[in-house]
Amino acid sequence: MKEINRETIQGMIPKRSTDSHKVDYGRVLVIGGNEDMGGAIILTASAAVYSGAGLVTVATAKVNHVALHARLPEAMVIDMYNEDRLLKQLSTATVIVIGPGLGLSAESLAILKSVLESVTKEQRLIIDGSAITLMAKNNLKTPIAKTTYTPHLGEWQKLSRLKPAEQNETLNVQARKELKATVVLKQSRTEIYFLDDVWKNSAGNPAMATGGMGDTLAGMIAGCSAQFKNYRFAIITAVFLHSKLGDDLAKKQYVVLPSQIIESIPFAMKEFSTKFIF
Repeated sequence: MKEINRETIQGMIPKRSTDSHKVDYGRVLVIGGNEDMGGAIILTASAAVYSGAGLVTVATAKVNHVALHARLPEAMVIDMYNEDRLLKQLSTATVIVIGPGLGLSAESLAILKSVLESVTKEQRLIIDGSAITLMAKNNLKTPIAKTTYTPHLGEWQKLSRLKPAEQNETLNVQARKELKATVVLKQSRTEIYFLDDVWKNSAGNPAMATGGMGDTLAGMIAGCSAQFKNYRFAIITAVFLHSKLGDDLAKKQYVVLPSQIIESIPFAMKEFSTKFIF
């Protein structure tokens, strides 16, 4: 495995052109947040916005719309149960995230199937949270989009059919091949399984073991993916900065909250957008 550290990502973040417009930095659509788990999709959307995505639209249950507008006025919002509106928005997206707080209902499964059938090979798709469970439970196939799964160890067991004791690099690589997608395996030292190599994060700490942390990472991957031409660089950067910010906060805190990481993202991206460390 290759190690992800400060030196790895230094300079991976592209500098912004003087003559820039919001559409230059991608259109992100995040889908999830049922009537009980609206917070998950708000964290994902916030992380995408704070990571620099040009335009972010949230497809979520109507009950979450007011909270979303209050918390994140930079994002647009639509009803995820309105299929026509959802698919219209999907067609314009650069990056799609589906799963945070989506739930496991029949309605959630229908939304997932519609997305899988509608994405194109040019789009980048991040499958997270509830959507991973639905994929595994219903034996759904990875679509033609450039797809990344972001499972924790339990979700990876469902996807790969590998018990925790069997989850090693060799078998994980084989499972990734069968999925035909990139896998960001979330754990104390997150591992990224690309087509031709494997990377392991050097950052992360137990203070980050709290609800919403994975939702935040999914949003960061989306935000970076919307801007970076190099998809590999986008994923590596998001994974490292997510944990690096958690490490910085943990120096003075017993518990690190996802919302605190989100607020720190723009500062970290500025720091690492230069080519060299000064």
